[in-house]
Amino acid sequence: MRIKGIDAQPILVAHGTRSEHGVSMIADLADKVSAQIGSTRVAFVDVLGPSPSEVLRGIDGPAVVVPAFLASGYHVRKDLPEHIEASGHQGVSVSRSLGPDPELARVLALRLSESGWRRGDSVVLAAAGSSDLFALGQVRRAANLLGTMIGEPVPVGYVATAQPRIADVVADTRARTGRRVFIASYLLAHGLFHDRLHDAGADGVAQPLGTDPRVVDLVVRRMRSVRPAVAAGL
Repeated sequence: MRIKGIDAQPILVAHGTRSEHGVSMIADLADKVSAQIGSTRVAFVDVLGPSPSEVLRGIDGPAVVVPAFLASGYHVRKDLPEHIEASGHQGVSVSRSLGPDPELARVLALRLSESGWRRGDSVVLAAAGSSDLFALGQVRRAANLLGTMIGEPVPVGYVATAQPRIADVVADTRARTGRRVFIASYLLAHGLFHDRLHDAGADGVAQPLGTDPRVVDLVVRRMRSVRPAVAAGL
């Protein structure tokens, strides 16, 4: 494949989910990226395969990996490097993760509007959660970007791992503001975590970021932002 005039194989690495809808969304995202830069492979770090190491073992030339994660937590900073090392592939370059990014904040605002949110309603940002403090800081940055876009502060709640939990943030926001509360889903695709948001007590839950053209373009920009590594013999 050719990225910025350099031959390389694009690989989109996602978390993985048991949700068929979620898997289809990741496949659709890869297809739309492929339409712009050529055939893009998909790998998953958890739940299902193929894993990044498995995909990389089947590639002869340089590869460019984009972590399809909304913050650089454990999977990006530990799992992915370990997969690359285990593959034995010496020509791999990795871009930064997808988020946080102003383009994702624009998609979050769009998804909120689609869910019935209107100016004057309160918004909380729901993220998967992480034990990585750096990743949690990036989630707060994403919430700040969305807050700037809609004109009011956006608190963060987590589905798992981190505190505060999303249901508590929804309840606190409703008590504090007396307004309708909508959840902005800071998740890329459907799955168990997004399903749990419907039990958090909000008046509406926005859809995941999905395959909005802005998300597709962001993946492509990440691909083009790194120069593929070229190892001897590749």
